[in-house]
Amino acid sequence: MQKKQITKALKIIVPVLFGVFLIWITYQNTTPQERNDVMRYIKEADYFWVGVSIFIGLLSHLSRAYRWGFTLGTLGYKTKFLNRFMAVMIAYFANLGIPRSGEVLRATTITTYENVSFEKAFGTIVAERIADVIMSLLFVLTALLLQYDLILSILEQLFKLIQTKIFSNIWLLIIFFAIASVLFLLAYRMFKNPHNKFILKIKSFLLGLEEGVLSILSMDKKWAFIGHTVFIWIMYLVMFYVVFFAIPETQNISFSAAIVSFVTGSFTIATTNGGLGSFPLVIQETLSLFKISTQSGLAIGWIIWSSQTILTVITGALSFFYIPIFNNKK
Repeated sequence: MQKKQITKALKIIVPVLFGVFLIWITYQNTTPQERNDVMRYIKEADYFWVGVSIFIGLLSHLSRAYRWGFTLGTLGYKTKFLNRFMAVMIAYFANLGIPRSGEVLRATTITTYENVSFEKAFGTIVAERIADVIMSLLFVLTALLLQYDLILSILEQLFKLIQTKIFSNIWLLIIFFAIASVLFLLAYRMFKNPHNKFILKIKSFLLGLEEGVLSILSMDKKWAFIGHTVFIWIMYLVMFYVVFFAIPETQNISFSAAIVSFVTGSFTIATTNGGLGSFPLVIQETLSLFKISTQSGLAIGWIIWSSQTILTVITGALSFFYIPIFNNKK
């Protein structure tokens, strides 16, 4: 029990500490004048565009909640839109504390208030993630087409770093494959026993999960689902892009620079709690490749991250407190 508590604590503490560490690195790598310039850019930013970004972000969340109704409906569940929306926002809110924990909490929330099977609810969320991964890959492909040489050079540097740090240590690879082989053999032996209660529970969960995932293939409103998926990701890009109009130096940034920054920034969300520390730093480093100053890059990164985090915290907290009240009224 104590080990589980330690593991849970580490899942929260480690990403936060990593985010704080990145903030410290950013602080150390900037001069007092540069930090003053960053604060000046943030204070003097045109917050009309930040407000537009927040509104567009809210539209994407509403669309995600509406889209969820298609997969749940395919499984025979009629759920209230407001419950789906609040479950989505509670999930985003949870991800700020423990990365990737929100998916489980989202399924748990809709199960609690709409009497939906947890396994099937979680399966629909996995199905959504598959669609989102496809969209994410399309944006990566677009960025590659627009800035092929630049991104290729970045990937080459990253590969060299990985090769130097990991693949040069042959013992690390041997240990990794040995552990993986032992775990595979243990899992194989467990699954060979058809009467094992633990395995039966896993199989039951996987069957429900499979049904939820496959709901995306059998739904009647496939085109509506696809339309909402495209809309959600376009909104993500637009809410990111409009903030560039808030600071004079980035107002004329090219679309290719914006989409490359969007792609690199999106990868930081899972590394720390909602991109804490990592998002502004990666945005600044990416924009520096397009001749945007450190001060402007950091300012834009912090404005985008802060505005969307505030939206998530407010809507997530309100949803957390209001969802039991809303369902008690029924």
